[in-house]
Amino acid sequence: MKDFVLSCCSTADLSADHFAARSISYICFHFELDGKEYSDDLGKSVPFEQFYQAMKDGADTRTSQINEVEYEEYFEQYLKTGKDVLHVCLSSGITGAISSARLAKNTLEERYPDRKIYIVDSLGASSGYGLLMDTLADLRDQGKSIQEVYEWAEANKTRLHHWFFSTDLTFYIKGGRISKAAGFFGGMLNICPLLNMDKEGRLIPRYKIRTKKKVIHAIVDKMCEFADDGTNYSGKCYISHSGCYEDARTVADLVEARFPKLCGKVLINYVGTTIGSHTGPGTVALFFWGSERTD
Repeated sequence: MKDFVLSCCSTADLSADHFAARSISYICFHFELDGKEYSDDLGKSVPFEQFYQAMKDGADTRTSQINEVEYEEYFEQYLKTGKDVLHVCLSSGITGAISSARLAKNTLEERYPDRKIYIVDSLGASSGYGLLMDTLADLRDQGKSIQEVYEWAEANKTRLHHWFFSTDLTFYIKGGRISKAAGFFGGMLNICPLLNMDKEGRLIPRYKIRTKKKVIHAIVDKMCEFADDGTNYSGKCYISHSGCYEDARTVADLVEARFPKLCGKVLINYVGTTIGSHTGPGTVALFFWGSERTD
């Protein structure tokens, strides 16, 4: 019996079955689709295929983060049973949710002085954040204490690499990440931007690559460059996609061919509805352990 709960937000973009199998608890963000509010519940309320098709058809999407009261109620259910909580949040570089989690922690520590609540800023997103959670679950299952797992997360979280590309610039333009003029000419020239997360958990455009074929090879090249032990990498590799499975599968096939010592096959998940509301369809993200992230 574990003496603490390992927890995250739904934006870690693993499946419900995966979370259950690893005994990882989660709390859901919220999103709106054409004005109707839903829970970002891993595709249960709105199946991912339906969500991304709606975006392609012009549906309006909005997101809202978890508030202090929601975090307080969520954490308290475990504290009441005598469990401590280690909760890992979506990157502060893209959301302020961690501030609400910390406020809830402060309130509950006064109410439950014998219990411990640890809050970690993942500085990650989507299934990269999920890969961090999976690794923390490994440490917990090896018998590490909540303090040891917390310290490992803080020391190693910026070694988790997040690389993204998109074949559809529509929602990057809508969100202001790319100007309308740049998006127009990028579309005409078949530009697929390659982005990553920096050490502060911010999504940063790095390269403008012409054609999907070239960006698919470029993202795998980045794994060769930064992964632990290069092409001898023996850790896990996750991919997430926003309604473009074939592109994700192509990347996975290349990774499996170039990294023969991988720990299992590449795991492919959907980009969830919270993050997908901002990326739109056509995004593929690659996640792996490697060297320390830089600016």
